Amino acid sequence: MKKDIKSLTYSQLENEMALLKLPKFRAKQIFKWLHETGVTSFDDMTNLSKDLRESLSEKYHIRSCVIENKYVSNLDGTVKYLFRLYDGEYIESVVMKYKYGYTICVSSQVGCKMGCTFCASTLAGFKRNLSSGEIESQLHCAQKDLNVRISHIVMMGIGEPLDNFDNVMTFLENVNNEIGMNISMRNITVSTCGVVPMIYELMNRNLQLTLTISLHAPNDSIRSKTMPVNKKYPVDMLLKACREYEEKTGRRVSFEYTLIKGINDSCENAQELADKLKGSLCHVNLIPVNDVEERGNIRSEKDDIIRFQTILKNNGINATIRRTLGSDINASCGQLRYKKKRGDFDEDSC
Repeated sequence: MKKDIKSLTYSQLENEMALLKLPKFRAKQIFKWLHETGVTSFDDMTNLSKDLRESLSEKYHIRSCVIENKYVSNLDGTVKYLFRLYDGEYIESVVMKYKYGYTICVSSQVGCKMGCTFCASTLAGFKRNLSSGEIESQLHCAQKDLNVRISHIVMMGIGEPLDNFDNVMTFLENVNNEIGMNISMRNITVSTCGVVPMIYELMNRNLQLTLTISLHAPNDSIRSKTMPVNKKYPVDMLLKACREYEEKTGRRVSFEYTLIKGINDSCENAQELADKLKGSLCHVNLIPVNDVEERGNIRSEKDDIIRFQTILKNNGINATIRRTLGSDINASCGQLRYKKKRGDFDEDSC
């Protein structure tokens, strides 16, 4: 079988070229085409001979994605993509414009196993992991379509990044490489619902990225009902891993907390959360729950959200309320894939 050449690290690509008895500089040329330019065909590598391009195409393939559907918010310019993969599966990405530049939220898996009750990513079921090349192709495809440079990455799309650990690590290495996209680790955020053993694995890598924990509840009673992963890795175990991560890396951990009316948004919940996080080098990002029709969750009232934030701040916890982007295009990931797989895709509703 052909190898996925875009999913090789630079050192692995050098080894491949050595096996083909090609000079070392060929690896750099090919890597730049794949990761800086983002080509999808060996024919586009114009500084390689025709014979070499044909030889490479016989041994390798370049996994990429194509735009199936695209939606642009009339409110803030946020762009949401439904990408089709080589095997007919679908993933989603969202590109957001900020003062500092463009950020993309990428998917790491086709579907998700985690089953969180407020998330649309699990609705169409889990199919497979994305290769590192497929994860990166979301950036290249969006950049070419929008004619912009993406400088920040958020791994909060479809899938659990730490459940696809090896491929995600290769992706991070490749996009960080200075002869590739050259995106600083400090501009990358990796989100997890709390796969504790892999948090320790990430800690040992000591990467200067931002780790974000999808917490969404202050105790096991609430969290286990909304996030099945908590039954395996309870709140206290998760927070212990986060404190050790902070100490080892010196990096602040961010906590995502989706506010659902009547579930986790009371003053008592806020105080319990503050008590759990006290003394940690952390930040809490409060998120009004997304309107996912199939989930039936109700967004907390504005006054309750502000009250929740105030309690955290009064207890010395840095807390902000996330600004909603792309609300008119259902910019939270998972909904487009679900509708497409279900066969009742309505473009006007997106």
